[in-house]
Amino acid sequence: MTSETKFGLFIGGRETDGARGETRPVLDPANNRSFAEAAVGSAEDARAALEASEKAFHESWWASDDGARRAKALLRLAGRLEEQRERFALLETRNNGKTLREATGDIGYVVRTIEYVAGLADKLQGETIPVPGSRFDYTLREPLGVTAHIAPWNYPLLLAIRSVAPALAAGNAVVLKPATLTPLSALAFGRLASEAGLPDGILNVVAGAGGEVGEALLKDPRCRSVSFTGSVEVGRRIAALAAERVLPATLELGGKSPVLVLPDADLDRAARSIVQGIFSNAGQMCWAGSRLLVHEAVREPLLAKVKSLAEGLRLGPGVEEGVEMGPVVSREQLDRVLGFVEEARQDGGQVLTGGSKASEGRLAEGNFVLPTVIADLPAEARAVREEIFGPVLATSSFADLDEAVRLANATRYGLFAAVWTKDLSSAHSLARRLEAGMVNINDPPTSFPQTPFGGFKESGIGFEQGLRVVESYTRVKNVLVNFGGPRKKP
Repeated sequence: MTSETKFGLFIGGRETDGARGETRPVLDPANNRSFAEAAVGSAEDARAALEASEKAFHESWWASDDGARRAKALLRLAGRLEEQRERFALLETRNNGKTLREATGDIGYVVRTIEYVAGLADKLQGETIPVPGSRFDYTLREPLGVTAHIAPWNYPLLLAIRSVAPALAAGNAVVLKPATLTPLSALAFGRLASEAGLPDGILNVVAGAGGEVGEALLKDPRCRSVSFTGSVEVGRRIAALAAERVLPATLELGGKSPVLVLPDADLDRAARSIVQGIFSNAGQMCWAGSRLLVHEAVREPLLAKVKSLAEGLRLGPGVEEGVEMGPVVSREQLDRVLGFVEEARQDGGQVLTGGSKASEGRLAEGNFVLPTVIADLPAEARAVREEIFGPVLATSSFADLDEAVRLANATRYGLFAAVWTKDLSSAHSLARRLEAGMVNINDPPTSFPQTPFGGFKESGIGFEQGLRVVESYTRVKNVLVNFGGPRKKP
């Protein structure tokens, strides 16, 4: 794996340097040193990928009615990825910075996602509909054609394949644009798909700037839908481009997720899960539990437990055994996170722990932010309202459930919420009242390929995962047959 240092675009079943022949160094966030080179795609490469996709969609067997054949190919792909799990996990860790344990789990999730949607590939079916007269009415489910997928950098392969796999299962051809910072696992996955027997052009991967490659994909008439995971700001731009062409769009955007801890909660278990929910992947998760709302009766003991656990986390390069939190992905992200912390101080927040860049020894070379817990911030502070996307937990307290709900819902986001309580009545009541697409009771941020993933408000449109996700990459065609002649009365 250490010798794999050059990555080209993947278009039409082959690796290519790209139309302009440009490359960019890929940095390891643990030390900010280059360890690989990746080809940089252009609008011309995006158009070439769309051309290859459209040709494969119309000329290969992939879009046929034989979903079982697609399922077998996808299962082969899942099997090959499972065989190379360590290789892909190491690639994710070096490119993104997350721990090898987390990256290995991510690749396992990708494998399971492909297996799950493969099982749905031959179960796409229409229905018959009773209509008046001597007529027979039925529906067909057909693939859309060429679908575009724009992936983020925090879970480079997992969040890419979460939409790519169901689109493929439905019979579509795909163009994937990975994040500029973390393109390597997606480019390697393109090769793997070809080795697994997917027809040339069915899966294409074009790395490059979103403003050029992404917009070229969306503006081209050959693109029939777009799936995007990322920031609200970019999501608005993609929604606008999709609206111009009336494209179906699935947008999974930001979050500022509340974690509510009631006075009867198991505080030890809650504290461990709170730490996991904000410091995993260095807090770079759209559904990170970044706002802790704790009942005033248990505020002090819970914060003491969370502070102790945060201070006990071992920081370091993700490739090292025993490391529990890696760096943030880039110097720019480091500056953004620390900027939020400094502003929180100015807003009157009390930094209980962390609050700065790790500066000891070799950690100083990388983008390491100390796990940070901030208390006593006013509700209008930006660190309470806006997505930081780093290892920073904002905490506040409440006196009763009505106040807890009001504080939890006081955000433009609505992706995830968690509730910690032993009272099932309170748990179910809060689940209904919280404005979030996903609510976990006594669990940290946890998801499975079979459970829908999506949010309310500015957290996005549509959903990924779940039993019906493959249908979202199809169109419904109604067929009405008139047999002729009046219908005889019984």
